[in-house]
Amino acid sequence: MPAERRDTVIAQSAPAPFTDTMTYQVATDVRALRAFVSAAALARGLPPDRVEVLTLAVSELASNTLQHTTGGGRVLLWAESGHLFCDVVDQGPTRTFGRSMPATDAVRGRGLAIVEQICDDVAVLTRARETVVRIRLAL
Repeated sequence: MPAERRDTVIAQSAPAPFTDTMTYQVATDVRALRAFVSAAALARGLPPDRVEVLTLAVSELASNTLQHTTGGGRVLLWAESGHLFCDVVDQGPTRTFGRSMPATDAVRGRGLAIVEQICDDVAVLTRARETVVRIRLAL
């Protein structure tokens, strides 16, 4: 991932009045989360084929949260400067990106690799007791 792209995605901050937010706690919340992400992204002008990409990425990140952390998480979505940003926030450990795709016979481990491959940019931020995976897609 080029440094200038990483700097761009990290530098953005979610402007509160223009941010849609949804929390999720259990696996059955993921369906509603997908609908929320799709509707919010379409409303901000993301083309339908890119909405599918975003929805898949958020679904993978939320599933990761539910499998590897406690307490669920929340998703924040906003548009700024021709880009759609989405934060997936939880209380889990920092994620590491830049891994290769697991072998085809691997049972697990594809979620983060998929997110990194399908999004324009992915960054991990840590704040007090929170980990934020921020993804960016061009509008």
